[in-house]
Amino acid sequence: MSPLPEQERHLCLLIDTHVLLWLVEGYGSLGSKARASIDASAQQNCLYVSAITPWEIGLLVSKGRLQLNADVMQWVRTALDKPGVRLAPLEPEIAVASTRLPWEMHPDPADRILVATARNLGARLVTADRALLEMAGNGHFAGLDATV
Repeated sequence: MSPLPEQERHLCLLIDTHVLLWLVEGYGSLGSKARASIDASAQQNCLYVSAITPWEIGLLVSKGRLQLNADVMQWVRTALDKPGVRLAPLEPEIAVASTRLPWEMHPDPADRILVATARNLGARLVTADRALLEMAGNGHFAGLDATV
């Protein structure tokens, strides 16, 4: 997947795994600014979910740390079928770029994939993860606090 054209970048968002869960299941406390941004991106067909997100959700369910109202695969397909939601594939460029991020930023491989995906797309990453938001604040990528 090639980076987005400049005129689309300000509209596009990549949502962290927990944000997708909050949207679909009503978990957490999604802030009104984040919700409005997500809705606007979805209306522009520019709301992305990383290819790593279904893996994370499946892993959480298999470890008993998350319960869904449906089979994992069915739940993921339903979430990805929501209007305006697009799956951002895990391109080789993203995989390699995730290894070139500062290691002190976050050791979690899935979060590193999210950051590399957001950077590749030129999209803002919507997350409540404080470590990721701090990295965004340091200029490594564009972020949006999911709780505001």
